[in-house]
Amino acid sequence: MPPGPGPAPGQKRRHSTGRVCIPMEVRPEIRADERAIDEVHRLAFAREDEAKLVAALRVGDTYLPELSLVALRGGEVVGHVLVTLVDLSPRGGAPALPVLALAPLAVRPDSQGRGVGGALVETALRRAAVRAEPLVVVLGDRGYYSRFGFVPASTLGIAAPFAVADDALQVRRLPAFRSAAAGVIRYPPEFSGLSGACG
Repeated sequence: MPPGPGPAPGQKRRHSTGRVCIPMEVRPEIRADERAIDEVHRLAFAREDEAKLVAALRVGDTYLPELSLVALRGGEVVGHVLVTLVDLSPRGGAPALPVLALAPLAVRPDSQGRGVGGALVETALRRAAVRAEPLVVVLGDRGYYSRFGFVPASTLGIAAPFAVADDALQVRRLPAFRSAAAGVIRYPPEFSGLSGACG
């Protein structure tokens, strides 16, 4: 199931705030965005963990520059999403399969509930759809992510490497998906300092 309607990557969508309609743009991050991205995560999560995770992933081997996206409104970064590589380790000792993980996703508190997060997720999924990985995993709210086509990972026999609620780990099939490969998601070491690899 493809992601819902939204602007093409880099395209502006119009966002209404009261009587003023402000264009919102989603594009890959650039170096000048890094401080603003850190601030978005600190404000959204009221802690440093996610900002530190993004900084660590940015210099790691699993980082995909085209899948670190910012949402801008009035030229200001108001949201950020990161999609990186993780491993799916099949049961039975077969070689690990590279898949994608959406984490973290953050929107400034003063911009939440205005479609920013949805625009980021839709654009990330659209960009992920042209890659060779078969699926995207996310650890987050089932009610929120189901609107983008995510389903409980357990339906494909996929599990987290730590204890989570059955419907917390979710997967979204991508066009490269051919058949289910049951196994365990293995996050890179950068995630070790985070309390749950949440989206």
